Amino acid sequence: MMEENKQGILLESGTNEIEIMKFTIGGNLFGINVAKVREIMISEPVKPMPHAHPAVEGIFKPRDAVLTVVDLPKYLGEESPKDPKDIFIITNFNKMFIAFRVHTVDRISRISWTDIQKPDKTVSGGTESVATGIAQCEGELVTILDFERIVAEIAPETSIQMSEVESLGPRDRNDRPIWVAEDSVLLSKMIADSLRKANYVNLHMFPNGQELWDALCALPTDDVLERDVALIITDIEMPQMDGHRLTKLVKDHSRFKSVPLIIFSSLISEEMRRKGRDLGADEQLTKPEIGHLVDVMDQLLERFDRQHAK
Repeated sequence: MMEENKQGILLESGTNEIEIMKFTIGGNLFGINVAKVREIMISEPVKPMPHAHPAVEGIFKPRDAVLTVVDLPKYLGEESPKDPKDIFIITNFNKMFIAFRVHTVDRISRISWTDIQKPDKTVSGGTESVATGIAQCEGELVTILDFERIVAEIAPETSIQMSEVESLGPRDRNDRPIWVAEDSVLLSKMIADSLRKANYVNLHMFPNGQELWDALCALPTDDVLERDVALIITDIEMPQMDGHRLTKLVKDHSRFKSVPLIIFSSLISEEMRRKGRDLGADEQLTKPEIGHLVDVMDQLLERFDRQHAK
């Protein structure tokens, strides 16, 4: 059933739309990008694991693979007894399969990223601290959770590792302007710190594709473009404008299309790779491979320099 539901969004490119699966925890409505979901199933008995994060309920083996179960209600501070009618949402991102316990699963809604707002910066604590956005879905407010941040907090070793950059050894300073669109505050900081460690010192960070695109369009037309932006890195999931829409706009534009663009996302699958390729992305890399990202940046900038030297 899940594969059929996902085809609508995956068959179109650069539409700036997302399909949200809504679910409930303690009567509150949350959402997850359907592209992250592989299966939904009734909860099963879970084997506890010693010394695990408090929100890690344990493991279970639905078929051939052993999956970690995250007690999402407990993570969000909604302490409640386990119910046999609880649902496991089986996810796949960052090359990992993880099951999240929720109370009920609602329907799927297809909306535009422009309908998703970033939580107000004055809000702190509670579930808002792990919200990637607030969506208006069919008259209901839905909190879109930042599942990448949740997993990074529970298992830091599965997220971006500075050691990958350190293993590259001493590197020359590179002051070429690098523009990065990433909505997660945590991941944006980790990416920026890693790239600076790799001696990419001229970084311009944007919280979504819309703000990066607006900044591109505001550049003086009589200036040399590569002085302002030498390479673009973009996530896919972002409020206001997603990375696929940004890629389409950049690569369809006569002035910007020569700028190297890397999609750096937890959602890179074969289907998503085809989609990004059709839109003109120069490279597509799976988080959290930050060392690989630095290598690809070096190669693309070198190629860009050769092409403009001719």
